[in-house]
This record gives sequence, structure tokens and C-alpha cells, in this order.
Amino acid sequence: MIEEMISLFKEMLDDNGDGTGNGNGDVFPNLITLNTMLNSYCKLGSMSVARLFFTRLLRCGFCPDSFTYASFILGYCRNKAVDRAYSVFRAMPQGRNAVPYTNLIHGLCEAGRLDDALNLCSQMREDGCFPTVRTYTVLIGALCESGKEVEALSLFGEMVERGCEPNVYTYTVLIDYFCKQSRMEEAVEMLNKMIEKGMAPSIVPYNALIGGYCKQGMMEDAMGVLGLMESKKVCPNVRTYNELICGFCEGKSMDRAMALLNKMVENKLSPNVITYNTLIHGLCKTGVVDSASRLFHLMIKDGFSPDEWTFSAFIGCFCRMGRVGEAHQILESLKEKNVKANGHVYTALLEGYCKSGKIEDALLLFKRMLAEECLPNSVTLNVLIDGLRKEGKMQDAMLLVEDMGKFGVKPTLHTYTILVEEVLKEFNFDRANEILNQISSSGYQPNVVTYTAFIKAYCSQGRLEEAEEMVVKIKNEGILLDPFIYNLLINAYGCMGLLDSAFGVLKRMFDTCSEPSYQTYSILMKHLMIEKHKEGGSHVGLDLSNVSVNNAYIWNNIDFEITTMLFEKMEAFGCVPNLNTYSKLIKGFCKVGRLDIAFSLYHHMRGSGISPSESIHNSLLSSCCKLGMFVEAVTLLDSMMECGHLAHLESYKLLICGLFEQMDKEKAEAVFHSLLRCGYNYDEVAWKILIDGLARSGYVDQCTELLSLMKKNGCRLHSETCSMLMQELNRVEENDC
Repeated sequence: MIEEMISLFKEMLDDNGDGTGNGNGDVFPNLITLNTMLNSYCKLGSMSVARLFFTRLLRCGFCPDSFTYASFILGYCRNKAVDRAYSVFRAMPQGRNAVPYTNLIHGLCEAGRLDDALNLCSQMREDGCFPTVRTYTVLIGALCESGKEVEALSLFGEMVERGCEPNVYTYTVLIDYFCKQSRMEEAVEMLNKMIEKGMAPSIVPYNALIGGYCKQGMMEDAMGVLGLMESKKVCPNVRTYNELICGFCEGKSMDRAMALLNKMVENKLSPNVITYNTLIHGLCKTGVVDSASRLFHLMIKDGFSPDEWTFSAFIGCFCRMGRVGEAHQILESLKEKNVKANGHVYTALLEGYCKSGKIEDALLLFKRMLAEECLPNSVTLNVLIDGLRKEGKMQDAMLLVEDMGKFGVKPTLHTYTILVEEVLKEFNFDRANEILNQISSSGYQPNVVTYTAFIKAYCSQGRLEEAEEMVVKIKNEGILLDPFIYNLLINAYGCMGLLDSAFGVLKRMFDTCSEPSYQTYSILMKHLMIEKHKEGGSHVGLDLSNVSVNNAYIWNNIDFEITTMLFEKMEAFGCVPNLNTYSKLIKGFCKVGRLDIAFSLYHHMRGSGISPSESIHNSLLSSCCKLGMFVEAVTLLDSMMECGHLAHLESYKLLICGLFEQMDKEKAEAVFHSLLRCGYNYDEVAWKILIDGLARSGYVDQCTELLSLMKKNGCRLHSETCSMLMQELNRVEENDC
């Protein structure tokens, strides 16, 4: 309360004639008063004002004490003037206490001078002044940040041995460190130690744990921490929810991410720019651009200004959808919105042009980017280099590689990998190996993408022995193989008629806990189908040299016998079909509307004692709704709710509209009522079900009734959503007239 403090001090001076004793009052500023004022300005880093109070202190005949010196040390450290802080420290009279030492140690740590800080800690002991809990905590935190875990834990042990009990902040530093290292068990152990010692953790360690779990995609554990917070009466803050929202967005669980907006409002917390941008990016990445656009309007209505990150999300989304023209219009509109396009905005649009084969437009945009003094980074340049080489302009691509230095950027591993992929298109292994050596000499470690280019080329030529040697090399370098490499090998062995070897590769996937992808099973069934037709004397018109076969053709032509053959082969090779197997197969059949086989697999899975996942349920539900199988959809929905699974709002929309179309008003309302109990974001329910579903299908009365049902259930809609809904209902009624 700085303003109040200054006001009170001025009042004191006015009553006492500027503190000289010439006033009418009898309360004069003393050393404590002046030290308090001086210390406050030091904390703010306002050293010029602090020095004025120091002068006043001397003028009043007071001697600076350890508190005065400690304040100046703190102030100079806050201003990053560590050497000046050191000068003050040296000028202190003997008999220093722990506070000035700790302030200076903290300043040295923040300046990256860890060795000096540790030396000062040793000097502290020599002076007979023992480190306090804050001294230890500052050093432990700095050691953790420097990656010196052994030294940090050693200091923690020393602290306990000396009888200096770690406090909440000490434990929080270590919890935060373990979370950043993805060592969640150790982080939880630290939290439990705190609780066992009767310490009440602040929100910080809980947020660190939530952030750690979210980064690893362990969302159930993250939500478990939120539950623990609530049970311990620790109120979540905006950062808590932002971490969780980000985690769900990364996992593309947008229904759950959006649902957290409801919880924020219930906890009287207002979303901030980070909340909105995270959700908009998540919705755009999953292609739900309508919801992203509506959230954009809510963001503005709540008084937040969209920034370059907001617009880059929309530009990227439109580009991925092939709507590059609309993405370009957004760029053109930024000036009117007083938003300066940054590198991310330009890069997103450049990538869109390159992927659309519009390389000339990309080059013009790049020139404009430079003209607006927005310097490209390595990502921008790699996008252009890749775009040029894909359009057959390899010479131009190489010139751009040579020009990277002009922009203060060095070729990255991705740059070299692009070049490796290009030369291996022509099977020029000698040149590819030269580039590989160049990568190592540039200080980079080739990654799985770099090596995949070699394996792909070897497999295309049927040189499987060399491809396998490359796999061994990858493993020896400690690099994890991704499903695409396994798919290349499986397809290559299958094309050579070595089906047992192909299933041998699948066994390797299972052994290394690498989950086979939808594409893996597609390839295996392709070759089983070919084998079956060969035995029958017929041929299947498939391109055997390509991993990316026509998936729709395969899934449309496979019968249940092929899936039985797949399971038998898998079991023969010790690859017992698991939840992932059923999930990928059911998804494949649902994509092409083969619900007969999809449901057969669903029942087979349940008969094998495997519980269906949320993903499986959603695949089946979506297909049922699209095919108008509403009775089966309602049964599935009941099953999902029993399992605690969330159905996608798109499926709810199709189901509710379908039931109204079949004149089953009672069932439609029952389904909508069950939806409201699932915790979805209320605004998104209104957007998807009421606006996109009922209103646009002409069910105005039904839409109004369900809106009333929402209000009765306490679902508070944003004013902007209400406006959107009223506009849509009015538009429908006008069209009907």
C-alpha cells in the first residue's frame, strides 16, 4: 500500500515541521520510520528515492544499521546491479546477520553467478552466521535451475542435518524441479512430506504438479490434484485452470477443456487472454473453427483484445483446411485491428501457401515480411525451403539455405533433414550420408525423422537388410522408433511376400510398447487380403509400393474373416489384441460406415474382458448418428454415461435433431437433459445444439424449449451467446415468413 504509506509519512512530517522538531506535534520520524521508507523503495527498485531517505537518515543524526545495509543490498540486486550490492555488503561493519548475506546470495543466483553465491555461503559460515531456511531455499532453487540436482539435494540434506527445518517454499522449489523433469512420483512424495509435517502447501506446488501431469498428457492425474486441492480447501486460481485447459487442448479433448470455463465461473474466476488464446488454438487445431470464432467474440465482449497469437491460430486453421484466401484476408485485416503481424502469423500463412502449391504467393509474402522488418527465424525459412524443394525448385531452396546466415540464422537439424529427404528421393545414398556427417559436424544429433528418410528409401528399393541396420543404429543412439518406421518395414516385408516377417515387426512394436497406429493395422489387413485373394487365384488392384494406400478401399473391402485372420496371426506371434487394437479397427470401420463389423468387434472386445474406451464409444456413436441409427445411438449413449465417458457435442447435435425429426420429442428432451448433467461448457452447448443444430434445422419452438430447460437447470449463458442465438432464431423465422 505504497500510496497510503507515502501519505501517512507526509502527514507525519507536516505535523512535525519536516521532522526537524519545528512543528507543533511530538511524533518524529525515527530510525525505524526512515528504514521502513528506505526499505520499501529498495523493494520497488527505486534506488534514487531510497538514497534520498538515506541522506535524511544521516541528516537526522542516525547511524545506518544492518537493516539499512540489507535494504540497499536488496534494492541493488533487484536492479541487477549485483556489483554495487557487493560494494554495500563490503562496507557493512562487522557483525552482519543472515539477511544481507541472503539478499546478496539471492542477487548473485539471479545474475547467474552461482559459484560466487556458494562461496559467499561458505564465508557466511566462517563469520559465524548460519544460513537460514531462506538462504538454503535460494541456493537449492538456483542449483536446480542449473541442472545441479546432486548438489541441490545434498544441500537439502545438510539443511535438515543442521536442524534448519525446510519450509513450504523449500519443498515447493523441489516439487517444481521434479515436475519440470517429469519425475512426478518424486514430486508427489515431496508434497506428501509437506503434508505429513503439518505444513499447509500454498497453491504453487499444486499448480506445479498439475502442470507436470498436463505436460505428460496424464490428465486424470492432473484432475486428481485439482480434487486434492479442493479437499484441502486450497482454492484454484486462473493459472490452475489455464494449465488444465492447456493439457486438455494438447490431448485434443476440447469438450473437457471448454467445460473448465464453467468451473472457472462457478469459482468466481475470470478467464484471461491466455485462457481464451489457449482454447482458440485448441479449437482451431481440431478444426472446430465455428466454436473458435464464437469464443473469439466472447473474448472481445469480455474486454480482451485479440493479439497476434489469436489471429495466428485462425490463419493456421484456415490454411490446414485449404482456405488460404480466408487466411490471407485475416492478415490484411490486422492493421485495422492495430495488431502487428509477427513471425508466427507470417509463418502460418507461408506454410499454407506452400502446402497449397502456391510457392510464388509464398515468396511474395516472404518479401513483404522482410519489408515490414519482421525477421524470419529458422522455422520460417525451413517452411520456405521445404516448399521450394517440393515444387521442384531445389536450386532456389539451396540458395535460401546459403542465405540463412544473412538473417542471423544457422541451418537447423530440420533444414538438413529436408535436404536428406530430397537427395534420397533419387536414392543418392552417398550424398545423403555426406549430409548426415555434416549434421554431426554442426553439433546436431540426427533424429528419428532424419533416419526415417533412409529407412523409407531402403524399403522402397527392397533393401531390407540395410533398413534393419539403420533401425539398429537408431536404437543404439537411444532414439525411440515411431510407428511410421515400423509401418514402413511391415509394408516392405508384406510387399515381398514375407508376411511372417511383417508380423515379426508388429511383435517388436508390442515389445517396445510402441502402439500400432490405425495405418499399421490397415497395412497388415491389406496384405492379409492380398494373401487371401492370391490363394483364391484373384488379384487385388492395390499399389503395393506405397505405405499410404487407399485406406477407404481397404476398409470397405475387408470382411470379418480378414479381422479373424489378423487376430489369429497376432496371437501366433505373441501380440494379443488389446484395447488399442480394437480401438484402431473399430475407428477404421466406422470411418467408412461399416457398423456391422464395428459392432461385432465391439461385442468381441467386451466378451474378451476389455472395457471400451471413450474414443471407441465416440467412434461408434458418431457413425450411428450419421447413419440415422438413433435407437442404437441412445443405447450407446447410456452405456457411455455408465462408464463416465463424454460423448462429442457433434453427436449430441445429430442425435437430438434426429429424434425431433422422428417426432420423438420426449426422448430428444431426455437426451438433452442428460447432456446438461455432463458438465459441458454451457455456451458451447448453445452454439452446437441450439444454434447449429435445432435453429438451423428450422426447429425454432424446440430450440426455445431447450433454452428454457437450460435456464431452469441454472446454466448461465454469456450475453454474447444469447445475442447469437436470438439473431439465429430471428433469421430462421424471417426466412419462414
